[in-house]
Amino acid sequence: MKNSNTMNASRRAFLQRASALSIAGVATPWALNLAAMAEASAATADDYKAIVCVFLYGGNDYANTLVPYDSANYAAYSRLRPTLAYGRDKLDATALQGLNVPVDRNGVSHQYALAPELAPLLPIFNTGKMGIMLNVGTLIRPTTKLEYTNKTAMLPPKLFSHNDQQSVWQSSAAEGATSGWGGRMGDRFVAGNGNATFTCVNVSGNAVYLSGNTAVQYQVSTNGSVPLAGLQAPLFGSAACSTALQNLVTQARTHLFENEYTRVSKRSIDANDVLTTALAGAPAINTPFNEANNLAMQLKMVARMISCAGALGAKRQVFFVSMGGFDTHDGLVSTHPGLLASVAEALNSFYEATKELKVDSKVTAFTASDFGRTLTGNNDGSDHGWGSMHFMLGGAVNGKRYYGTAPLVATDSDDDVGQGRLLPTTSVDQYAATLGKWLGVSDTDMLDLLPNLKYYDASQRYLGFV
Repeated sequence: MKNSNTMNASRRAFLQRASALSIAGVATPWALNLAAMAEASAATADDYKAIVCVFLYGGNDYANTLVPYDSANYAAYSRLRPTLAYGRDKLDATALQGLNVPVDRNGVSHQYALAPELAPLLPIFNTGKMGIMLNVGTLIRPTTKLEYTNKTAMLPPKLFSHNDQQSVWQSSAAEGATSGWGGRMGDRFVAGNGNATFTCVNVSGNAVYLSGNTAVQYQVSTNGSVPLAGLQAPLFGSAACSTALQNLVTQARTHLFENEYTRVSKRSIDANDVLTTALAGAPAINTPFNEANNLAMQLKMVARMISCAGALGAKRQVFFVSMGGFDTHDGLVSTHPGLLASVAEALNSFYEATKELKVDSKVTAFTASDFGRTLTGNNDGSDHGWGSMHFMLGGAVNGKRYYGTAPLVATDSDDDVGQGRLLPTTSVDQYAATLGKWLGVSDTDMLDLLPNLKYYDASQRYLGFV
């Protein structure tokens, strides 16, 4: 005879594994992934805050995103990428003038320009609401080139592998991890939210980033929640059939797993009603979003949900949106500019929408990707790399600044582990910790939810960009 503690543990384990196996995906008409089926330690939140992860699947090419612009470093960049480099005159309009000067490990100053297609982000940077993270990537602990070369470094598993590095970025563990740092942050806030279901929200499918130990990602489409089709309209034209279906999928069962499944189904149906009603009463967003840009439409749904956070009972939220296509082994010059244009357009619209809603100081968006790419090209593309450059934007961002160390624009340098693959000088854990600290996660909890952070001195754990 199992005791109640054992049964509760089994129930939690079942739900966590159900999330990992995507039982309730966005296209599934049953239950969207729901948060907080069990108790969670939570921080008290008297105001609203949200972080939004914008994940660029495939490994974004860092050197044609944030481009060396000063004469010496541009010359090195163009020499190493003769078929891939932007013409320097094309960069004049997006050259950045930051409040601080980025320097490399040798103390040499660098100047950068945004890729021309990222021009919509320039005003956000210039008004101090966008910062730039230099050479950030997956690390277990601070690592030197010598340690890497001598194979004495503690390294993330399966470097340069898409699936594994996506997982390490999102969870601090290799593919197969069942929780991510966004979800583990959500764990701290589910009990403080009036409706725990809406703590961790994914608008692009399923990602380990939003799976917590108690918080489970709630998946929506760009149009809102996905209702059970047979309840949205009379099943077979019969209201009685719809009632029978609802009873079937929500009534209590004696079997443990069956009962949990019906509880999840009921919560999904209830969540659909709550979200649909909240969105119907939300303020209109007049900021234009390009309907042909899927990332923009994902971010519009995030903005809509933020606009009705009060009706949803949400005080702290973690969102995930994504875009694919960044695995540019071929056709970098022809495909990458269009990808960047879509990202810039989407982020600009989202930031303007948060300003329109007067929540820009309460929402911080940030980019992430599998890894960066090689500085040297392979004719018309670049290969899998490691460290990369990323952006953080929002009203609370200490912007118009660079964070981290500028990498040397060279091969065979102390920043290069081969072909211009950057050895990261800032870790994902530091990046995540800075966002979590702003969200309200305590220093003690941070060491629990970001397991590699303990390898960094306390004075280096938070980067200060927000």
